[in-house]
Amino acid sequence: MFSIIPRNTAFFDLFDKAADVVVRAAEAYARLAQDYGRRTEYVARIRELEHEGDEIAHQTFDRLDQTFLTPIDREDIEDLMKRMDDVIDEIDAAAKRLTLYRIPEPTTWLLKQTEVLVKASRLVGKAVQRLRNLKKPDGLNEDLVEIHRLENVGDEHNHAAVAELFEKGGDPMLVMKWKEIYDLTERAIDRCEDIANTIRGIVLKNT
Repeated sequence: MFSIIPRNTAFFDLFDKAADVVVRAAEAYARLAQDYGRRTEYVARIRELEHEGDEIAHQTFDRLDQTFLTPIDREDIEDLMKRMDDVIDEIDAAAKRLTLYRIPEPTTWLLKQTEVLVKASRLVGKAVQRLRNLKKPDGLNEDLVEIHRLENVGDEHNHAAVAELFEKGGDPMLVMKWKEIYDLTERAIDRCEDIANTIRGIVLKNT
């Protein structure tokens, strides 16, 4: 049935902006691990991106309050935006701890995990863009499956990294600090999978 009240498609622009911030935050975190001498710069950059993500979320929720008809269910708009904001928050928390805890240098496991996170975040960006055309979501399922696979890889890396921490022993405080950083990084990857699950639910509702 034709409606004289148009559905507001501006939400998709906000989704794209939020997903772009997710990607840029993940890439900044990976560069931090690769170029550790400039870690303070990257931590500051990630903090800026966290604020940018919050602003986009606020804009989305404000628009939601002012919109009668939405392109997808309201709860799905809220959930998708919150999930993307969660990824950025986890990255921000992990990055800050590297400086707060005065970590002397990154580990191989951190480098591996940030690479996984970048791959997952880029797929999130692609998947979010495909929401504009739910009738023909070409390639979307493949992207979502790959995000799930990467989440499994992240879990395996995290388990191995933590096991290595306790196996090597050393300074108990440093072990605890690294475990927290590893867990936050792995949670950022997990949040990418949460986004994939939300998108899958949206597709099932709307196709």
